[in-house]
Amino acid sequence: MNTKSLLLIAALLASGAAQAVTASNTFQVTATVISSCTVSGTALNFGNTIDPLAAAVPLDATSTLSVTCSNTTPYTVALNAGSNAGGASNFSARAMKAGSRSLAYQLYLDTGRSSVWGDGTASSATVAGTGTGSVQTLSIYGRLPSLANVAPGAYTDTVTVTITY
Repeated sequence: MNTKSLLLIAALLASGAAQAVTASNTFQVTATVISSCTVSGTALNFGNTIDPLAAAVPLDATSTLSVTCSNTTPYTVALNAGSNAGGASNFSARAMKAGSRSLAYQLYLDTGRSSVWGDGTASSATVAGTGTGSVQTLSIYGRLPSLANVAPGAYTDTVTVTITY
């Protein structure tokens, strides 16, 4: 054998002995995305200049709630009876107050004002939905059933909105 052939064989043998050895494995990549919801609302205003002698009754008004829930998250929206109702679940006695004077009102789920929006107990219903990740708008339909014998004043109430998801 000539020198060139020996060098070629030596080079091949040396390159085989210097080859790298590899090993592999796997690892997990994780993230936990939680369900999340927010809710906000606009004031329900029956008016600032209601003349009890001239106003047609019932007097109706609407308001909106903006609900944002993470995509595919089921939710339920409930309204309490308000801070002047005389009991946590007395939906038939929702009232606004001006000092010690009261003005009865009601909140409904529908434009026909036939289904009282409450917390899901007794004769009150709630609104259920499924989140999309974007804002969903819900309407609240309010009604002042009567203005008979109402004294002048600025009447208010505070209603708590609860979203369960």
